[in-house]
Amino acid sequence: MAKDDFYVIAYRLLKYLYDCLKKGKQANMEALDADFFAIGDAYWEYIIRHLHTDGFIEGVTLVPALGKPEGAVKISPRITITPKGIQYLEENSMFQKIKSAVKDIADILPI
Repeated sequence: MAKDDFYVIAYRLLKYLYDCLKKGKQANMEALDADFFAIGDAYWEYIIRHLHTDGFIEGVTLVPALGKPEGAVKISPRITITPKGIQYLEENSMFQKIKSAVKDIADILPI
């Protein structure tokens, strides 16, 4: 599975947000952008938009923007994983495949 695959990025992001939640820390905003994941802005917004609308993360606002019928993604410094996101992280079979392929959290998200 490629490092820019939707499920790999979603796993990395949700895992990071869950770790932040457990440690009582806010997410590092520098780790929450397309450049960090080495993907395009449109793809990043697609991933964030769907994780938000599917109820896996909160702290995201979709704001009206010219040329973006779905709205532009605005990420709050208070972004966090939801209980539904935690359940998805723990139970999703695709995530379990990714998790078993990665030996250390540092390999998943080196922050």
